[in-house]
Amino acid sequence: MPGSARRVMAALLAAGVIAAATAAQAPAVPPGAGAPPLAEPRAYSAPTNLKVLPKDATGQQVHEIMEQWTAALGTHCDSCHAEDHNNIGPNGRPLLNFAADAKPMKAVARIMVAMTEKINVDYVIKIDSSGAPVTCGTCHRGHLGPEPFVAAPLVRPSALQVPPPSGERQLSSQENAEQ
Repeated sequence: MPGSARRVMAALLAAGVIAAATAAQAPAVPPGAGAPPLAEPRAYSAPTNLKVLPKDATGQQVHEIMEQWTAALGTHCDSCHAEDHNNIGPNGRPLLNFAADAKPMKAVARIMVAMTEKINVDYVIKIDSSGAPVTCGTCHRGHLGPEPFVAAPLVRPSALQVPPPSGERQLSSQENAEQ
């Protein structure tokens, strides 16, 4: 080996030895120490102005119900809840006033919740093995307006659509008329 090649090999070998020795001396990092800490569970304040939900529902319970409704309706909180222009969030935008009844859609939502509950209690529960209860998603399916049901066209076989027995040719309506 020429001298320059030996020097390169020696340098690479030395770098490898130093790297291995440094890694061996590094203090052990406990698992997960490099990962960001888990977010604290969010605390939700006690709800006020409940009219169709149970009065003793916790903030967490109401939040979970609202998440289900927003998913079932394909909407966001501001569809029913008004902005509170006196309460500005960290992003500079007004926070929502969940207790306010300023938006008409909130009244509509309460009517729909009461209707759904009535359907489940007065009808669905009385049917043996009726399955899942009616929910917002039963009709809305992720859209603010209920999804219309469109029945598939009913296809009825007619005499002209019925295939002839094997080996026979079906006569046209003209040929049938001539016979």
